[in-house]
Amino acid sequence: MASIRGRDTGPEITLRRALFARGYRYTLHSAGLPGRPDLTLAKYRAVVMVNGCFWHGHDCKYFRLPATNTPFWKAKINGNAERDARNIKELRALGWRVMIVWECALRGRAESDIDLLLDQIERWLRTNKSMGEICLAVK
Repeated sequence: MASIRGRDTGPEITLRRALFARGYRYTLHSAGLPGRPDLTLAKYRAVVMVNGCFWHGHDCKYFRLPATNTPFWKAKINGNAERDARNIKELRALGWRVMIVWECALRGRAESDIDLLLDQIERWLRTNKSMGEICLAVK
C-alpha cells in the first residue's frame, strides 16, 4: 500500500491536462481547504475531487471488495466515504461548490468521451449548482 499515491494519479492528471488545455487555471491540493481537494478553481468558487472507484467505494465495475481481510477493507472504504461526506459538507459550509469525478469516467476512455466529460464540467462551472458528481456509463 505504500506505493499507492493519493495525489497525481493517472485519472487526476488526465483531467488536469484536459482542463488546462481548455483554458482553466486551478490550484492543486489546496492545504487550506477541508480534504485538500485535487483541483481548486477559485475564480468559480469550485473544487473538483477525482475519486478512485476502489478507494472511495463507488458502485461500478472497478470496485470489488477484496476476498481476503474483508472486514479491514470494508471499514477502510466506509471510513473513506464518511470522511469524503464530512469534507464535502465543510466545503459547502465555506461556500465552495463541489464536483466529484469518478475514476471510471476517465479510465480507458476515448478522447471524445473525455471531451463530453469536460463539456459537463464546463456547464457545471458556469451554473450556480452547488454539488455535482460525474460518472459516465461504464461500457
